[in-house]
Amino acid sequence: MSTEKKLGSAEREWIEELAGSWIEVYKKSATTLVLLRIISQRGPIPAQEIHKVFEAETGWSITERGLYRTLKRLASLSLLTITPVSVPGTGARRKDFTVTPAGALYLERISESLIT
Repeated sequence: MSTEKKLGSAEREWIEELAGSWIEVYKKSATTLVLLRIISQRGPIPAQEIHKVFEAETGWSITERGLYRTLKRLASLSLLTITPVSVPGTGARRKDFTVTPAGALYLERISESLIT
């Protein structure tokens, strides 16, 4: 019998609220970790693609403003590099993000301390 089936509906509802509360408290910190992992695994990668992957993999929403603010903060800490790239056929420019060696070490240190 699964753990969920062993609980009554009131207990399941309480657990859902408790878990939701925990996620909201720690989402900002977890967002940094998730973004670094996405960029580390897929970089160089444009912000638009980071946004899509982030929401698909976490189920969380992030505003464009929040995403760019976080990416710029990580770049200012030398954890990411930002490279301007010409978009073929349009002449437009976009920014691709890559994890720096310092960012990779930072991600590794945090990941080592987490239960996976």
